[in-house]
Amino acid sequence: MTSGILRTTSRLLKPLLLIFSIIVLLRGPNAPGGGFVGGLLAAAAFALQAISTDVASARRGLHVSPQVLMGAGLALATLSGTVGLLAGRPFLTAQSVAIALPWGGELRLGTALAFDASVYLVVLGAVALIILTLAEE
Repeated sequence: MTSGILRTTSRLLKPLLLIFSIIVLLRGPNAPGGGFVGGLLAAAAFALQAISTDVASARRGLHVSPQVLMGAGLALATLSGTVGLLAGRPFLTAQSVAIALPWGGELRLGTALAFDASVYLVVLGAVALIILTLAEE
């Protein structure tokens, strides 16, 4: 009976945890939060799935291997740091661009968000790899 409740609850909680992890990631450059906490929340969603169902379904839910997530995160971190070099500034110097929105205001996109996204991917991949490997044993 308990496993049925856990399985049903995890199906509801996993999407909420993933959405909340993205919200925390996007707050990172401007408020407390960011890639590390967001990555931990996303990994918790997959850990919950692994506990409530099985490890194979959690791995399928990731859609890519944790090692690929970590590699993509490291590549994105390198790319976001290189943008500063291309602008004639030191490596990892934050660069941003403001995009005017049609309804007023502006949207600022920058390398700080890209770096936070890289941390998100590395943390998600590393924690998922640890959790899923331990759960298999």
